[in-house]
Amino acid sequence: MLACSKKMVHVVLLFCLCLLQLDGVFADTVTVKSVSVLEGDSVTLHSGLTEMMDEDVILWRFGSENTLIAEIDVMADSMAVFDDVLDERFRDRLKVDHQTGSLIITNITTQHTGLYQLKTSSVIKNFSLTVYARLSVPVISSNSSQCSSSSSSSSSQQNCSLVCSVVNVGHVTLSWYKGNSLLSNISVSDLSISLSLPLEVEYQDKNSYSCVLNNPISNQSTHLDITQLCHTCSDSASKTVPISAAAAAAAGSLLIVAAVAIFCICRKCRKTDKEVETNEDEVTYIEPTFYKRNPQKLDVKEDDHVEYAPIAKRR
Repeated sequence: MLACSKKMVHVVLLFCLCLLQLDGVFADTVTVKSVSVLEGDSVTLHSGLTEMMDEDVILWRFGSENTLIAEIDVMADSMAVFDDVLDERFRDRLKVDHQTGSLIITNITTQHTGLYQLKTSSVIKNFSLTVYARLSVPVISSNSSQCSSSSSSSSSQQNCSLVCSVVNVGHVTLSWYKGNSLLSNISVSDLSISLSLPLEVEYQDKNSYSCVLNNPISNQSTHLDITQLCHTCSDSASKTVPISAAAAAAAGSLLIVAAVAIFCICRKCRKTDKEVETNEDEVTYIEPTFYKRNPQKLDVKEDDHVEYAPIAKRR
C-alpha cells in the first residue's frame, strides 16, 4: 500500500511538471504578437497592464540574446532604460510608460526589427516587430530605341514598350494594374535592391494603367500617361524633321551673317589702302622762275631776286 502511494505521488508530480512545461511553451507561443511600423515613426509595445502593482518588476529584452533594454522596479520606485547596448542602436529612442510599463520606441529604424520580450512576475509576452523602409515613387519610362531598332516590325508599330522601376527597396511587391485588375507583379525580400517590371500596351489604348509599389503597411503608385510616353515611329520622324530643318536654317543664317561681315571688313581695308596711294601720287611740283634786274642802273646794288611760287595740291 505504501509503495502504491509513493508511485501515485511520483505520477502526480511528473504530471504537474509536464503541465508547467506545456504551460510555458504555450504561453510563449500564444502571446507572440506581430507589429509592423514605418521607418521614422514611433511604436508602443503594450504590456497589457492597466497599472503596475507594488511588487511588479518589469523587464524588457531584445534580440536572440535577450539583451536587457529596460527595467522597472515598482517597489524600488526605479525606471531605467539601457540605450547604450547593441552598438547604441537605441540611443535616445527608448521610453517606458510610468503607469502601464509599456515600451515606447521613437524615430524607429530598420535596425530595430526583431523579437522583444516583456517579462513580469506573472506575465511573459513576445513581440515580433518589423520595421519597413519608406517607399519611393515608382518611375515609368518608355523604350526610346524601338523605332530605330525594329521599325520594320509590324508589332513595334502597334505596341509601346514600357518599364516600371524602383531602386533601393526591400520586402516589397512591384505590380502593373489595368484599372483594378492585376496584370503582373514581382516581389523581393532582400534589402536595398533594384526592381523593374516591363509592360507592352497599344498606342491607341484608352485604358487606365498604373504601377504600384507596396509592402504590408504602405504603397506608392504612378499612373501611366500613354500620350506622353508612347509615340509611333512616324510621330517620332515627323517631330525630328522640323527640328532638323530649323537647325539647318539657323546654321545657314549664321554662315550668311559671317560672310557679309568678312566682305565688309575686306572692302573697308581695300578702300583705306587706295586712299593712301592716291594722296601720295597727287602731289604736283612747280619749277621756280628767276628774274634779273635791269643792268643799266649802275648805282643800284645788283642783287638776284628769287620769287617762290606756292606749291599747289589737287584734292
